[in-house]
Amino acid sequence: MLIIPAIDLKDGQCVRLRQGLMDDSTVFSDDPVAVAAQWVKAGCRRLHLVDLNGAFAGTPVNGEVVTAIAKAYPKLPIQIGGGIRSKETIEHYLSAGVEYLIIGTKAVKEPEFISEICRDFAGHIIVGLDAKDGWVATDGWAEVSNVKATDLAKRFEADGVSAIVYTDIARDGMMQGVNVEATVAMARASSIPVIASGGITNMDDIRALSAVSGQGICGAITGRAIYEGTLDVAEAQTYCDSAE
Repeated sequence: MLIIPAIDLKDGQCVRLRQGLMDDSTVFSDDPVAVAAQWVKAGCRRLHLVDLNGAFAGTPVNGEVVTAIAKAYPKLPIQIGGGIRSKETIEHYLSAGVEYLIIGTKAVKEPEFISEICRDFAGHIIVGLDAKDGWVATDGWAEVSNVKATDLAKRFEADGVSAIVYTDIARDGMMQGVNVEATVAMARASSIPVIASGGITNMDDIRALSAVSGQGICGAITGRAIYEGTLDVAEAQTYCDSAE
């Protein structure tokens, strides 16, 4: 299981939100490339970037910062989400050196778009499913749909999606622990590997996820915990490697 540090970008800075609320953000650094360097030094094998402004705008806003990180670490797989709603944006990010594109809102509203881009960009597409009480939320979590997250996962099973990033909104940024039960349910819903997100606070969460990783959980995204020091990236990755 991969430990994947998150770098959330807002106005060019590295921040963390609580439950996705843009007006409840904490700035951790005004140099996201330096933050990336910190996690690379700690031994991370993938980075998770989010263009928060882009998620609300529906188009990339922090693209220059993303490109700068990709250029600084060309061999490090990077996944980016937030405002990716066109083939042109996908092509731009891939040419900039980004490995995986996370499609969230567009996947919910136009699921046929996923089928199309998985054909055009095979091996590079991740679907981001953000759920509140099991129901999918979109548009930077501003809207909650009447679609069940597990049902949507099944819908994408035949498309060739590389992974699903599953986020429990109620836990995100709250340091209250990961929702293992919901994450396992998502992993069981389809054959697509699941990356857990939201609420990962300390080694207890890593141990709990690692124990069920064999059910289809391939990674864990962590943000606030590694910035506030309640989780050590190197220790967590070493544990996951030894547990396999």
